[in-house]
Amino acid sequence: MRLASYGFIPKRHQPAGVRLSTMNARAETLGQLRSYRDAWHNCQLCLVPMRAFFEPCYESGRAVRTRIGLADGAPFAVAGLWREWREADGSVSAAFTQITINADHHPLMKRMHRPGDEKRTLVIVSPSQYDAWLNCRNPETARAFLAAWPAAFMAAEPETPDPPVQGSLF
Repeated sequence: MRLASYGFIPKRHQPAGVRLSTMNARAETLGQLRSYRDAWHNCQLCLVPMRAFFEPCYESGRAVRTRIGLADGAPFAVAGLWREWREADGSVSAAFTQITINADHHPLMKRMHRPGDEKRTLVIVSPSQYDAWLNCRNPETARAFLAAWPAAFMAAEPETPDPPVQGSLF
């Protein structure tokens, strides 16, 4: 396990005045985009552990932050890429991105994001495949892991903010 910055190109390494969003990497372009190409071809694959991720659901007509996890509530891991950065002080840090795939036809994930926008989902890796993913050394073999998790084994719940706490005068 290694601590890493979320976002493949940390803000401190981006050119002045430029803000690149590298939190997620599209599976379809991993091998072509300069940002991810070397890490993908070198199979710098990682797993990002989590209990849930959040996406906006617009079914009500407005964005509702929705918690998405496994139906049984178990922790899981999603496919990612990592890279190292040389810091100004000479130290080396790590950064990662999560890999996403198209979810236009996924029974659950197609409900997320703005109407008309392409639907995307993170790639959940089966625990039985953790070692195979982490030890894969061929990018084309790695592509076989990039599949949607079955909706029947996922759960989505709108996040409900805690009601404001009322003070008492007595």
